[in-house]
Amino acid sequence: MIYPYDLEKDAKEAELLERLNRLTEHHLQNCEAYRAMVSKSGGQAKAPAIEQVPFIPVRLFKMMDLLSVPRGEVAKVLTSSGTSGQVSKIYLDKRTAAGQTKALVDVMKPVIGTRRLPMVIVDTRAVLKDRHSHSARGAGIIGFSNFGRSHFYALRDDMSVDWEGLRSFLAEHRESPILWFGFTYIIWKHLYMEARAQGVTLELGDSVLIHGGGWKKLQEEAVSAAQFRHSLREQFGFQRVHNYYGMVEQVGSIFVECSCGHLHAPNFADVVIRDMLTFEPLPPRKQGMIQVLSSLPESYPGHSLLTEDMGTVLGEDDCPCGWKGKYFEVAGRIPKAELRGCSDTYAYGGNGGAR
Repeated sequence: MIYPYDLEKDAKEAELLERLNRLTEHHLQNCEAYRAMVSKSGGQAKAPAIEQVPFIPVRLFKMMDLLSVPRGEVAKVLTSSGTSGQVSKIYLDKRTAAGQTKALVDVMKPVIGTRRLPMVIVDTRAVLKDRHSHSARGAGIIGFSNFGRSHFYALRDDMSVDWEGLRSFLAEHRESPILWFGFTYIIWKHLYMEARAQGVTLELGDSVLIHGGGWKKLQEEAVSAAQFRHSLREQFGFQRVHNYYGMVEQVGSIFVECSCGHLHAPNFADVVIRDMLTFEPLPPRKQGMIQVLSSLPESYPGHSLLTEDMGTVLGEDDCPCGWKGKYFEVAGRIPKAELRGCSDTYAYGGNGGAR
């Protein structure tokens, strides 16, 4: 099963570019702030190539409200886990929310299959208190909980592990593989480190762990992706550990690790790596700023975003896992000094960044 990783370069670009151009036109007509930014940068409503679709910096969602539907049609507001009191606000109408949910299911099927498995969520239920407004953590839990059943929250409200409850849950479902989900840093700090301190080991070889987010804190503690996988395998026996790259500004458009450990762009999304100074697209194997594109965001102009992360495209259509599309790696956040230097970027129109 390789859908939605079955389109090769030419077919994918033709289909995705048409959808992205339609979204650009939609947001130009319905979001005044987006229209002003693209106009100022000389951006093209109908781009001739993926690399020329106008983009805006993801940071703008921390600075202003950006939406392309009437506020009365907003069904849900997602917020990021911002620092210094700044958070992104992402406004979803019912159509966009439904599309993102379906896309998330499609992306994960090749990893976890179609059968709903008993699920352990390495977090606390307290994250889900407000049903209308969710943090990035809450949105992730809600999205991924659709893949499981008989959900068990492994952490108490004080973020300590409920070992007794967890052992009972694992015993109850010992005949089935278990799906585990959580945010990378929370898994490391609150599950792995506590288990290590208390000498707790588990045998979860037939289970699968999906994790993402929180890499910045782990990098500060000098924990690499390889060390994370090795430590989780050693402590708990996990043989299948899949990271994913995504952000609240494009919920649903996540880039999942394949069996070879590469992050992949599905049919309805793509990545472009850009030079930090010129904003020109870079060839494979050259590190730069990550731009993410998605055909999903309709209620807000989030279909083409310049992130604050550094990364490298490793190849396209030739990953040994068999999935088509670009595959890439993320190196981490842009250093703060460089980030301040490019924070005046507004949009890209194919001929350089507007400042």
